[in-house]
Amino acid sequence: MKINLTDLTTKIEQQDYLQDLETVKYADISKSKTKVKSLATKMIKETAAAIKHNSLSHVALEVTGQRPVTFVLENNIINLPYSNYKKIANFFEEEKDYPVFVYFETQSEFLNASNFRIDQIANEEEITQNEDEVIDKLVEAIMAKLSQVREYKKPEPVAKTKKPAAKKTTTKKVAAKKTVKKTTTKAKAKK
Repeated sequence: MKINLTDLTTKIEQQDYLQDLETVKYADISKSKTKVKSLATKMIKETAAAIKHNSLSHVALEVTGQRPVTFVLENNIINLPYSNYKKIANFFEEEKDYPVFVYFETQSEFLNASNFRIDQIANEEEITQNEDEVIDKLVEAIMAKLSQVREYKKPEPVAKTKKPAAKKTTTKKVAAKKTVKKTTTKAKAKK
């Protein structure tokens, strides 16, 4: 599948793409790779179907609980989420066709400082011809991100310290002293 910038931004703007959202509890998947695999399989199959029909897709898995996280698969020409679609124009020419890749996004306040991570998980050929490999890759990525979210420690907020106020200094102008060198001559004593 290839798409030009104009069609891509129009479709994203009008939300003309396949959308799916599944919500699960963290406790249901945190220790179950089998459950994660079934969810990952569904996400990959929906994304592959969208690509086969020359359509964009946004397939999300929302994990609720004490440390919520959202996983998203989007097909795009660049590693930017659909929410930042206006920035895509900065990188591409308008009428040229570009190949589409599948990107795996992770969003959580327990992930990193930016609360976001995006990685390319597959290209069109990989997702349509090696679906099982891409599913396994996605399962590993989800499990790794769940572990990262579970172990994340937020940095302590830096306490704002007041800078000491600058001391006011007054400068006095000192008048320059004129130094006059006195020269004295001694009269020679006569013998």
